[in-house]
Amino acid sequence: MSHRAGRHFLQIPGPSNVPDRILHALQRPTIDHRGPEFQALAKETLQKLRPIFKTTEPVIVFPSSGTGAWEAALVNTLSAGDKVLMYETGQFSTLWCELAERVGLVPELIPGNWRGGVRASVLEEWLAKDTSHEIKAVCIVHNETSTGATTKVREVREAMDRAAHPALFMVDTISGLGSADYRHQEWGVDITIAGSQKGLMLPPGLGFNAVSKKAIEASKSAGLFRSYWDWSAQLSNNTSGNFPYTPATNLLYGLLEACEMLMEEGLENVFARHERHAEATRRAVATWGLETQCQEPSEHSPVLTGVVMPEGYDSDQVRAAILEHYDMSLGAGLGKIKGRMFRIGHLGDFNDLMLIGTLSGVEMGLAISGVPHGRGGVQAAMDYLTGNR
Repeated sequence: MSHRAGRHFLQIPGPSNVPDRILHALQRPTIDHRGPEFQALAKETLQKLRPIFKTTEPVIVFPSSGTGAWEAALVNTLSAGDKVLMYETGQFSTLWCELAERVGLVPELIPGNWRGGVRASVLEEWLAKDTSHEIKAVCIVHNETSTGATTKVREVREAMDRAAHPALFMVDTISGLGSADYRHQEWGVDITIAGSQKGLMLPPGLGFNAVSKKAIEASKSAGLFRSYWDWSAQLSNNTSGNFPYTPATNLLYGLLEACEMLMEEGLENVFARHERHAEATRRAVATWGLETQCQEPSEHSPVLTGVVMPEGYDSDQVRAAILEHYDMSLGAGLGKIKGRMFRIGHLGDFNDLMLIGTLSGVEMGLAISGVPHGRGGVQAAMDYLTGNR
């Protein structure tokens, strides 16, 4: 294979590009994970992780993917046969539902159309009918990576409160943390699920559970089997800077660096940067005359934009052409929208020039693929960015 000049553009909605500072941190020599140097690293990292979730409560770190963190949230707090209420916002909400069923729970999935986030009023109606409180947990996805739609988590919490329902509140923000505004404690979330490979700018390999006092109390009587995923083993060891089994030491080096980078920029600035790039991307899509998968303006994701193909055109063929000709990877359509849309990731350590390069690759890719579209999408994005610095 001949040499390809320049860098590959990894513009999927995660894993995101790993910045040089984190790459350098990851390559530090591995140390004794039972020694004092590691204990200091673990204590500092676990402490600096809490503000990223906007919580003063514990954040548990697993050597895992986000899927592992999903399972940990469920098995630590629930018992076999428990009902859990979930809401279909896209591929990842349905996968979490399938996992819940496999571990012995009874999920009820509120149907959705994959074009927006959770409708809090609909969820409230379901909870209000559950007068015997058989539903033990409400599980939602904050930023649905398959569609580019966010859910207003605070509104869901308020709906649960209006229904006076005691269910645990679990939120997957695997692709939202560190990119979109998220407030674990203020929004009354009991378990927040996250992963390392999105807004935290790390390679895949770490899963997170931020937990409330109510969640920890529930874990004491939960009946589902857990061993590797056991919170109690993690929490008791973490206080002294230890883990119950071999931790992902070098990923923790990177995690500490990621926390410091986010706090140096300031979380509000990070969120504003993502919102700005998302708006510029949507302006490009509108100029091309194409639809976004998310149809609710107030729920557009700052992390990614889903672009719907005109009838008769295959998004996977467009993605393949862009990869072949411009060495750029875009996210595929997943599940029931496979082949109908592609996803542009604009998250993590990302700036204006990277976005314009990304959108240029998309616009050229639409042209060489013969997809009907209006010209000037990149210019529309540039006009927005230069006018909104």
